[in-house]
Amino acid sequence: MRTTEKRNIVIIGGGTAGFAAGVYTSRAMLEPVLITGDALGGQLSLTLDLENYPGFFGSEAAVFIQGMQAQAEQFGTEVLFDTVTAVDFTRQPLVVDTYEKTYHAKSVIVCTGASPRTLNVPGEAAYGGRGVSYCATCDGFFFQNQRLIVVGGGDAAIEEGIFLTKYATEVYIVHRRDQLRASQIMQERAFKNDKIRFIWDTVVEEICGDAEKVTGAKLKNVKTGEMGLFPIDGVFIFIGHIPNTELFTDIIEMDEQGYIIVDSLQRTNIEGVFAAGDVHDQVFRQAITAAGAGAAAAIASEKFVAELDNRAYPGN
Repeated sequence: MRTTEKRNIVIIGGGTAGFAAGVYTSRAMLEPVLITGDALGGQLSLTLDLENYPGFFGSEAAVFIQGMQAQAEQFGTEVLFDTVTAVDFTRQPLVVDTYEKTYHAKSVIVCTGASPRTLNVPGEAAYGGRGVSYCATCDGFFFQNQRLIVVGGGDAAIEEGIFLTKYATEVYIVHRRDQLRASQIMQERAFKNDKIRFIWDTVVEEICGDAEKVTGAKLKNVKTGEMGLFPIDGVFIFIGHIPNTELFTDIIEMDEQGYIIVDSLQRTNIEGVFAAGDVHDQVFRQAITAAGAGAAAAIASEKFVAELDNRAYPGN
């Protein structure tokens, strides 16, 4: 039989923003439940190493994720390894359904993040975090004096490719067309960079490795059909991100790309519903910025719950 449980706050998403919200709301004695979804750690689960989070002196992303969970649980966050299947934000309390039960919450913090668009080629998933990356700022440092491929032709690909030249000896930008989609200023910067080479009219057909790390990529020229193995140490893929907001379509206000719109207090257009992290941030997409947004959403959510309780019991 399906059970229903009342909660002050439900946090949807088990990434950096979600766990930061969990720490802040549980320290406020609000006993939140955090529903992880299928990707504990969010986009950090796609990388092995983490060295740019202030105060974290380890290097393994998995250790950082475990630490976030342990800290949130220490203060009283209930971490539930389940998936949200439906929500009803048309009334108070807010309704959140999972596979296991239904939650009635005074406030909900959405931290479902965004997923990088993938190439869906052989070897991509197998070498995720071992030479395949979707974040130059996160992982570029680990490719010092190596040869890299950047896949994409937009501003993100070119900007990240330029960033990678700080570490790599050569950066090859692989693009399926014979001209870039990036802005003119980004193109000019790339063309002037003597570490950047371009491989036009080409797609990645397979990412190859030695079972430990990436060693090459099979490239195919889309005009000639010619295919060959290109020796390389890493493949950075920048063909866009998809915000994980399908669950909230026609419920929460979003921009044309599907990112949730929030104000300066992380509030959505629905009273009591807040959002934090990559689910609304398409600019920075860093663990540290997601944590800050998660903390801000938690503080705002805490104040909302207090005001809601005062409305219910005006004599308090």
